[in-house]
Amino acid sequence: MRDFSWKVFAMTGDVESYLLYAEACSSVGQESEPAREVIEDEEAEG
Repeated sequence: MRDFSWKVFAMTGDVESYLLYAEACSSVGQESEPAREVIEDEEAEG
């Protein structure tokens, strides 16, 4: 479920997909590597 919701978010930018992804990550207790990379990229740009 995490991978699917992340792929949908990455392709569409849909906030609800990201929230679903974040909820799935919190149930597992970790955030996957793609999310960290996006956050780091955005911080470097901004």
